[in-house]
Amino acid sequence: MMTKKPRIPHVDVVAGAIWDGEPFAPSSRLLIARRKLDDMLGGLWELPGGKVEAGEAFEQALHRELFEELAIEVEILEPFIAIKHTYTHFRITLHVFHCRHTKGEPQSIDVADWTWAHPNELETYAFPTADRKILAALAAGLSARN
Repeated sequence: MMTKKPRIPHVDVVAGAIWDGEPFAPSSRLLIARRKLDDMLGGLWELPGGKVEAGEAFEQALHRELFEELAIEVEILEPFIAIKHTYTHFRITLHVFHCRHTKGEPQSIDVADWTWAHPNELETYAFPTADRKILAALAAGLSARN
């Protein structure tokens, strides 16, 4: 008799490609955050965001996560990309939105650190695999506009 494989849990996660100006404008930079060392993938950089709670819309989750982690507010401009990624014990769909920073100086509330980086500088930071897929899409968008 065959045993059924346990179902791998799926989690929806949101992240913001948060610009300090117009997306892809030559002088615009992106806000990136460093994960706390004791978190999963600790010490790596990421586009800020987090898990979507039950019953929460993606945009609502992104606003909440950004305020909880960095004490900032953004204007969500448009969906950018959705990336599926599998870890050992769960799967995620990472929903990324282009955003414009509108209010609040970022603070390291639930992140180890943060910085504004030009898209051309992002390759100098250590990002997890799922975020590297986002960076590749950002680089493609950047080269398409220049």
